[in-house]
Amino acid sequence: MTPFVLALVLAAAGPGDFAPGPVITSYGPVAEIPGMSAINPDIQFKVSFDFREAGEDGAPIPGLVTAARFLNMHARAGVTEDRMDVAIVIHGGAVSALAAARTDPDSADAALITQLLGAGHRIIVCGQSAMYYDVAAEDLPDGVELMLSAMTAHALLQQDGYTLNPF
Repeated sequence: MTPFVLALVLAAAGPGDFAPGPVITSYGPVAEIPGMSAINPDIQFKVSFDFREAGEDGAPIPGLVTAARFLNMHARAGVTEDRMDVAIVIHGGAVSALAAARTDPDSADAALITQLLGAGHRIIVCGQSAMYYDVAAEDLPDGVELMLSAMTAHALLQQDGYTLNPF
């Protein structure tokens, strides 16, 4: 594709070019990028995310959507699911929103949590934030881990080869 044609394609791009999937089918919309540099299909991603904000007006926790976007965009770029390990560390106000997903299976977070965990990824809750917001381990959705703190989770993830994604 010539630079001129590529510029025309990108100029015509917009919100309609974004769609979820293929890993997380209902969340994490991404666009395909014509002319991008190829990603080595043998890469092994071990990425952690850190989030504290709950979603607004019934929207899912933005950090969960970000993790879904990461998985979807890399799968579309040719990275197979077995080459992506994602850990999402939740603290602050997002802990209460995460806990609410256990009691409200119709919440915006519940289906996304199920899809992320079902795809083999980790969601880890900061125990310090959980104590602050009066959330016990049994208040969390099945499969969500409770750790001493977000700081502890990140230290252990880094020792296990995870990199912290700043987005």
